[in-house]
Amino acid sequence: MRVVAAVAAVVLVAGCSGADGEPGAGGSTGPTATATGSGAAGAVGQVGLRVESTVVSGLEVPWGVAFLPDESALVSERDSGKVRRVVGGTAAEVGTVEGVDPSSEGGLLGLAVDGKGEWVYAYYSTASDNRIAKLRYAGGKLAEQRVIVEGIPQAAVHNGGRLRFGADGFLYVGTGDGGDRPLSQDDGSLGGKVLRVTTEGKAAPGNPGGRLWISKGHRNVQGLAFDEGQLYAAEFGQNTWDELNAITVGANYGWPAAEGAEGLEGMTDPIAQWRTSEASPSGVAFARGHIFMASLRGERLWAVPVAGGKRVGEPRAFFTGEYGRLRTVEAAPDGSLWVTTSNTDGRGDAKDGDDRILRVTIS
Repeated sequence: MRVVAAVAAVVLVAGCSGADGEPGAGGSTGPTATATGSGAAGAVGQVGLRVESTVVSGLEVPWGVAFLPDESALVSERDSGKVRRVVGGTAAEVGTVEGVDPSSEGGLLGLAVDGKGEWVYAYYSTASDNRIAKLRYAGGKLAEQRVIVEGIPQAAVHNGGRLRFGADGFLYVGTGDGGDRPLSQDDGSLGGKVLRVTTEGKAAPGNPGGRLWISKGHRNVQGLAFDEGQLYAAEFGQNTWDELNAITVGANYGWPAAEGAEGLEGMTDPIAQWRTSEASPSGVAFARGHIFMASLRGERLWAVPVAGGKRVGEPRAFFTGEYGRLRTVEAAPDGSLWVTTSNTDGRGDAKDGDDRILRVTIS
């Protein structure tokens, strides 16, 4: 595992004036590291994307998606606190995470499943903080909820929320600054960080100073994905730039001093950046040499060619404006991508059938 030396390319997501996908007060200047395209099919190098079908419809603010060993998937609903199992075109409830307190951007957020499918990990907002709990999954139901991490800053906005297991068996967590910018640089706070913890919520070996986190200076991390030992993550910027970053253990990604590539001493610049109107990205997934990044305000799916924590080609956008706000993208066991819409979250234009999960094939 290379994460100790170079943990990943993190796709930082722009929150746009404090809210995921809402425009900020500032304008955008300077070049953007993107090339755009749209339509139901297109190509990035030798890669093409096409929406083949709707996996399931009628979901309410779907947020986290995690596949089980049987290739069905668990999906979290942000506001209801419910977890549903999606299989055969249906989404049956398997349980509710206790203590969820939904808000503008808070509620039941990311999910992760251990390798055997015995334990489900959930990131959720309470009235006082964000927490991570583990729940036993047996007989098609969730039970035995137990908190393993608490005290992550919580607010109506900037709650982070994505979970991802690495090949090392540790749980990686994206958090937000909870609207309190200095927390991102505060070594004693879990806000504005990428965490790496054991399945019991302890600091993983090799974490800087024995803390729970491995990188700091983030504004609002809502996406994490691995290419083998290289981690990629999504994070919201403020008014100008959304970012794609390559994460190194112990690195500082600059917020609030830096937004986008500013070349500040001691801080790590992104490998790509977008104007906030083009992205406000949330979930990310890795497949076929690309990071695929779901965008909320931008209403598109970005494909970014990467290798070894570097961008190796120009990003390109797919499906621009066709399905509304896109929240989560996951690589499915059959080689396709599952992409969730987020049009029922109070910021989108919900259509009949929203929210839905789209099955996207890669060619």
